[in-house]
Amino acid sequence: MLLFFNIRWYWKRHSHSISVWALTTFLIALPSCDPGFERPVLPFEMADELVVLTRNSPTTRYVGPDGEHVGFEQDLIDLFARETGKKLRIVELKKLPDILSALGGGFAHFAAAGLSVTPEREEALVFGPSYLSARKAVAYDPDRRRPRNLADLVGHRVGVLAGSSSAEQLRAEARAIPALSWQEVHAADIDELLERLSKGKLDFAIADSHMIELARNFYPNVGIAFTFGAPEQLAWAMPRDAEPALTEQMQAFFGRIEADGTLHMLHDRYFGHIRRLDRGDIAAFLARRQTLLPRYAPMFKEAQELTGLDWRLIAALGFQESHWNPTATSPTGVRGLMMLTGATADRMGVTNRLDAHQNIIAGARYLQLLKDTLPARIPEPDRTWFALAAYNVGYGHLEDARILAQRRGLNADSWVDLRKTLPLLARSEYYKTVRRGFARGGEAVILTENVRNYYDILQRFEEPYRPLFSTFTAHMEQ
Repeated sequence: MLLFFNIRWYWKRHSHSISVWALTTFLIALPSCDPGFERPVLPFEMADELVVLTRNSPTTRYVGPDGEHVGFEQDLIDLFARETGKKLRIVELKKLPDILSALGGGFAHFAAAGLSVTPEREEALVFGPSYLSARKAVAYDPDRRRPRNLADLVGHRVGVLAGSSSAEQLRAEARAIPALSWQEVHAADIDELLERLSKGKLDFAIADSHMIELARNFYPNVGIAFTFGAPEQLAWAMPRDAEPALTEQMQAFFGRIEADGTLHMLHDRYFGHIRRLDRGDIAAFLARRQTLLPRYAPMFKEAQELTGLDWRLIAALGFQESHWNPTATSPTGVRGLMMLTGATADRMGVTNRLDAHQNIIAGARYLQLLKDTLPARIPEPDRTWFALAAYNVGYGHLEDARILAQRRGLNADSWVDLRKTLPLLARSEYYKTVRRGFARGGEAVILTENVRNYYDILQRFEEPYRPLFSTFTAHMEQ
C-alpha cells in the first residue's frame, strides 16, 4: 500500500515531465535504496533538508583522520549546504547504477558521486556546472607490451565498471571498431577493477585518468598506456525536473568557489599527483631550507625540548605538510604549518592555528602523543614511522591496517609490513572488513616515506640540537 501511495505521489508531482525511464528507475530503486527512502524528497525550495546521494570512494567521500567524513565531493557538499542554510543528509550507495536509479526516482535533490556528463545520462538527468575535467585512460601492466590505441585491445580481456561512463564511451568507440569487446565488472569502485588487472585477471582496464592516477599508487604493476576520447566534464546530477532555484544556486556556488580559488585548492588536495621525491622535490626542499628554515628552526628546537623528538624530524614533517607555510589552509579547515585539524588543535590547547609557534609545538606534541599511544613493544625507528602514518591517516585507521597485517600473516609491529597493508584500506574488499572503513592509507605511506627522505637530508646538512637541560622533563610534566 505504501509503495502504491508513493508511486501516485511521485506521478502527481512529476506528471508534467515524467519519462518512462524515470518511472522505471524509480521502481528499480526501491529495493536497493537506503531504508530511509520512504518517499521522494520535497522540492528544494520547500524542503528544510538537503538530501544528497554519494558513494564511499577515494574520489568522493571517506572517513578522515579525526573520524569525520572528508573527500573531494564531501567538501564540496558541505560548502554548498552551508550556503543553502539547509540541514544536510548524505546517503551513501555502493554502486553507480543504484545512485542513478535513486536519483531518477526523485529520492534526492542531487547526486555528488564523481559523475561524468554523457549523452545517455543527459537524456534522463540535469547536470550542474562542471568542476573537473577527465579523459578516459587505458590501464595496463607496464611489464607487458604497451598498447598504442584502442585497436590494440581487440582480442584481449578488457574491463570497465558496470554503469560507468567508460562503458558508454566504449559503446561509442565500438561503432568504429566493431571487433572491440569488453566486460562490465559489477564492482563498487575502480580499485576492484585495477586489482583484477594487477592479478592478471584482466589484460586492460578503462576508467577516468584521474581515478587511475590515484589508485595506481597502490598497484606498482599498473600504469596508464594512453588516454582517448574528448575530455569529459564531471558535475553534480539532478532529477530531470530539478527546480530552477536549485540549479541557479548551484551555478552561483560553483562560480564563486572557482573565482576565489577554493575549487583549485580542492583539486590540488585530492587530485594532485602524489609520488616519491624526485629531483624537483629535492631542489625545492633544499632551496626552502636556506630561505625559510632559519626562521622556524628555533621553534622546531623548542618543540624538541618539550617532546624529546629530533627537531629535524619535526621540521621534515612540517615541510611535508605545508612547505613551512604558517598560513597554509585547506578548504576542510586543516590549518597552519603543521596542518592541524580543529579537533587536534583544541586537544593540544591551540588558540590560533595560524600562529607558527603554537602550531609547531602542538604538531610535535601530537606526534609524540601518537608515539606514546602505540603498543610499547613496537621498537624504533618503526615506532616513529607508525606515528607519522597515524598523523596523516588517524590512529584508528592505523590500527585497522595492523589488523590487516595480522590477518595476512605479517608483522603488525613492523613498518616494512605495515606499509604493505595501509594501502589496502582504500580497497573495498579490505576496508569493509575493518572497523573504520575506507582510508587513504597509501597517502599515509607516501607521507611517511617522504618525511623519512626529508629527515635524512636535514640530518646531513643540519646539526643536531643539544638542549642544556633534559628534553624529557617538560614532556613528563604534561
